[in-house]
Parts: sequence; C-alpha cells; structure tokens
Amino acid sequence: METGAPVCRETTPLLLDAKKENVKLSGNASAVPPPPIIGRTPSNDPALPVIQVEVESHSYQVQSQIPVEDSRAMMENATSNLQSLMHLLKGNIGTGILAMPIAVKNAGLWTGTIGLLLIGVVAIHCMHLLVKCSHLLCRRTSSIALDYADVAEICLKTGPQRLRRFSTASRYLVNTMLMLTQFGFCSVYIVFVATTIQQVIHHFHPEDPSIRVYEVIVMVLLVPYTFVKNLRALAPFSAFANLLTITGLAIIFVYIVQGLPSVESRPAFSSFEQLPLYFGTAIFAYEGISLVLPLENKMRNPQDFAGWTGVLNLGMVIVTSLYTAVGFYGYLKYGDEAKGSITLNLPTDDWLYLSVKLMFAISIFISYGVQFYVPMKIIWPVIESHLVSRRLIVYGEYLLRIVLVLITFGFAILIPHLDLLISLIGAFASCSLALIFPAFIEIITYSAEDESISKLMFVKNMLIMVFGVIGFATGTYSSLKEIIATF
Repeated sequence: METGAPVCRETTPLLLDAKKENVKLSGNASAVPPPPIIGRTPSNDPALPVIQVEVESHSYQVQSQIPVEDSRAMMENATSNLQSLMHLLKGNIGTGILAMPIAVKNAGLWTGTIGLLLIGVVAIHCMHLLVKCSHLLCRRTSSIALDYADVAEICLKTGPQRLRRFSTASRYLVNTMLMLTQFGFCSVYIVFVATTIQQVIHHFHPEDPSIRVYEVIVMVLLVPYTFVKNLRALAPFSAFANLLTITGLAIIFVYIVQGLPSVESRPAFSSFEQLPLYFGTAIFAYEGISLVLPLENKMRNPQDFAGWTGVLNLGMVIVTSLYTAVGFYGYLKYGDEAKGSITLNLPTDDWLYLSVKLMFAISIFISYGVQFYVPMKIIWPVIESHLVSRRLIVYGEYLLRIVLVLITFGFAILIPHLDLLISLIGAFASCSLALIFPAFIEIITYSAEDESISKLMFVKNMLIMVFGVIGFATGTYSSLKEIIATF
C-alpha cells in the first residue's frame, strides 16, 4: 500500500477485509478522501448491512454493497459446515454425557429416560429460537451478525417502548450468566480430568497424591493450550477429541450392555426430592447453548446452520440420542452404584478400560479450549478498548487467558465433587441460558411495533420460562444443600 493512502479498518466483530468490502460513506468525509466504491453502485437497500469504518482516525457509518452471505465468505478464519459440526458436537459431548447415568438414577429409569428426551426437545427448540431471533434482529438493524448478548440487548432496544430502558442491563445479565456457565464448565473439566488421571495412576501407585495435586498439574497444562485464539485453529483438536469420544463411547457401550439386569430391577421413578438434582444434571448436559451463535457467526455458509437438515439439528439429534442411551443403559447396568462419571465405574484392572478413561481425559481437556472461547470473546474486547500500547494489547490478552484459567482452577479446588458441581452449574447458570432467556427473547422480539405475536407463541414461551424458573430455583437449592451436607 502506498504511503499516505487512506487505510480502512473494519471494526465489527467479524473483522472483514476492508479491501474486499464495497462501502458507501455517509457523514462528513471532507477531511479525508473516502475509500473507492468498487463494482456496484451504492444503494440504500435495508437488506445490506451497515458497518463502522475508520479512515485515518475518522469514523464513518457505511453500508456494505455485498450481501451478508458473501461477506461471510470473505471472513477471516471462517469455518466450514463440517468444522462447525465438529465444534458443536465437541461443545455438547463433554462431562455431561458421562454424568447421565447418575442423572437417571436421581429420577428413576423411565422417568429419567423420557425426561432426557423431553428436555432435549425443549433445549434444541430454544437454540432455534435464539438463531431465529438473531436473524430477525439482524434484518431489523442491518447487522451482519449478533452474539447472545447482542440479541438480548437489541430485542429490548427495538421492542416495546416501556422495556427499552432495560436493554443495557440485559446485555450485562446475559454476559454474566455466560461467563458463569463457561467458567463452571471449565471448572468441571478440570475436576474430571484430574479425577480420571488420579484413578488411573492410583491403580499402579496406591500411595499417589491427593486430587488437588492433579488439579494443579491439569491447570499448568491448560495455560499454553488456551493461547490458541480462534475456532478454526481449534477445529483439528475438536476433530481428534470427537474421534476419542466416539471410540470411548463405543467401548463403554459394548461393556455396559453385557450382563444387564432386567428393567424391573430399577425403579421407574425415584422421588420428588431428587428430581431437582436430576434436572440440574440433565440441563447441564445441553451445555452448547452459548456456542450456538458464535459458531453460526463464524460459518462460511451460515444459511446451512439452522433448518430441518442443518448443522444444528444434525448435531443435536446425535447428542440427544447419545445422552439418552448412556443414561438408560448406564443406570440399568450400575444402579445405585452409578458415579459422577460413567468412566469412574469402569474396571481399573483392564488396560482397555484404563485407556478409555485416558481417552475421555484427553477429550475433555481439549473441550476446555472450545468452552474457554466464549468468556474470552466477552471479556477481552472490553479490556482491549482501554489499552493504547500495542505491546500491552498483545501481552495483555495472554495475561488475561492465564488469569481466567486460574479462576476456573479456583472453582475446581472449592468444589471437587464432580456430580454436585455439575448439578449446581446446570441449575444455576445453564437453566437461564438454555431455557429462560431464549423464550423471553422471542416474546420481546415479536412484541415490537412492526411484529405480531400469536397467543400460541406467547403461551408456549411462558410455559418454557416457568419450567426453567422452577428448575432453576429447586435445582440450585438442592445442589447447595447437598454441597453443604458433603462438607
């Protein structure tokens, strides 16, 4: 580029290449010559996104002359459909699926199994609500893409007049719950990996150190891994983790279906007192709600994400089927002996099953990076906006990643009991993000002046919200009660 030529920098979260993007300047640009318009005549088409462009310290509102789909294709580090599917599977198939037997134990064989299917249908429906509202609000505001917090804020900002003053608060609320959820997931992953490795080493060295030592080792190994900054770079890791998960689950299924007792030997229903713990663990398993919009926003072909045969449905049908099967057969096999992870029930005197434990330890370790992506995307832009020095920006991001790993390590140290930590995170944080917020967002989005909401849609979303609030309150209370009793 010649010296003195105007430099354009795209400042939306998608980081489009400004040289590839055709723009139309609006506002006073007399001080600096505007970038050239290439290819198309500028228009005021509301379907084309408006972006913010900086030209030599001058900021302009501009309108893209390229549709959203073409803009996505130009996006740096855009992911393919297969890569997005790998991330979706890896983001959902974590410690939650391994805790399904103890979840079913807390509800009863048939109650728990049918409940998993019903919760799965509702959770997937809420994921679609989030995607649908994101698309509608993108058209309403001429935006290229929105994340979860954007959707929550804009639905209120463009919704009923009396609710608009709460738009900023809704962004803070969603981001807070997202960070709590993701920190909780990452903490669970540290506990799981440490517990699994301890169990394997304990088989060979009974005098091994305590779980805290293993958690420290896992934390130290996670620090350099979290320096990987984008989803595309994580895709090979996710694919490898998925391969390990599939192999491990296949071996587990072969083992647990052998010598099964009759279904009559397990209670169909446990007790109402244990249902809240079941709900917290079950909703925790659908831990991918916070990844839905980031994954779609990074896709090269986002139109392939939703829909009956889209990436979202394909991935979540696979996930729900696996959850249900592991929960049903795992509890049928082990009954009241089911532990916080089904891998902890596997024999420790056979190399095949020891290797399965290690497979899942590696797989969950890799999943930490995918879950870690969300809080970094929330926290780092806020901090970066206050930094001036390029060196501070570069080293500051690495320092933040280290600090966040230490925070999740702190949670793991406080509550080292895998099943109770899973239930608490699921009831307190996941419930809001997976059920309550999406239903509320659809009501507000379709309550805007230029939209209409049907009675059926309103009643359906209110039922989902009531279901979520009851699960949130009872699940959180029961989990805290069990944690206090344990200590």
